[in-house]
Amino acid sequence: MVADLQGERLDKFLAMRQADLSRAHIAGLMARGLVTVDGFTAKASYRLKGGELVEIEVSPPLPTTLLPQDIPIAVVYEDDDILVVNKPAGMVVHPAPGHPVGTLVNALLARLPELNRIDEGLRPGIVHRLDKDTSGIMVVAKNRLAHEHVSRQIKGREIRKVYLALATGSLEPAEGTIIANIGRDPRNRKRMAVVERGREAETSYRVLERLPGFTLPGFTLAEAFPKTGRTHQIRVHFSSIGYPLAGDTLYGGKDPRLDRQFLHAHILGFRLPTTEEYVEFSAPLPVELDAFLSQLRGSEADVTSGKSQGQLVERL
Repeated sequence: MVADLQGERLDKFLAMRQADLSRAHIAGLMARGLVTVDGFTAKASYRLKGGELVEIEVSPPLPTTLLPQDIPIAVVYEDDDILVVNKPAGMVVHPAPGHPVGTLVNALLARLPELNRIDEGLRPGIVHRLDKDTSGIMVVAKNRLAHEHVSRQIKGREIRKVYLALATGSLEPAEGTIIANIGRDPRNRKRMAVVERGREAETSYRVLERLPGFTLPGFTLAEAFPKTGRTHQIRVHFSSIGYPLAGDTLYGGKDPRLDRQFLHAHILGFRLPTTEEYVEFSAPLPVELDAFLSQLRGSEADVTSGKSQGQLVERL
């Protein structure tokens, strides 16, 4: 689509050219980075200069109402303000194109119907997200004050986040920080990428253990500490320096023995909304990831998940 209305706002231009899409649907597509100008994501207020290539990836409209579903969720902690859960791999956090139901939000609404009073949108109680195939600790706000309190900590980068990640290859150096802007990949709209005009992103890491592979170059188990919270941040950053995460088919770490990326939100630390007490919550590696490590180490099948995870926690 060639933009020929010089000076026109991008959202108005799309509304005129895509009469079959409502303005709300267009706004949702733009918010998810599915509209680009010359390959780069652009805001609704962007003024067309003339001659640009405007591309829009149309996805089905999201549901307008949320369905409570009796889906089991692992609760790590709960008080009057928050709920801390251990999200399994394979569960989407909130309704999205292709995933209208069966999400963490659907499960939360069955347990906490009052969440709908926090946000009339599709993310009630959600203050941060994990990718579908990333497991681990998440915090959910049960009221508006708690939502604002935790959100401020996230915005101020005051929350401690520690992930366990298995990188392909022998990650060097043993400690480091990756600083690289992240945005939608202009060549593949399903991916994110390091792009000059992307959003600021920073991830530090520390090697825990180097593991042999059945073929070279083996693997590296590391802690990752994301300072920012961009979509697919850890996955993109590790891939960008040549060490994609094991099992991550989207970013170059495909491994037939894993049906998900090896990335787990291990520790989450923040201040409680009412008392301001700093607390930390942790979740052990899921069985399938712990078993994969045992396989790489050449351990016997009866090595327990608790024993293996305990060795990791002692190094934190």
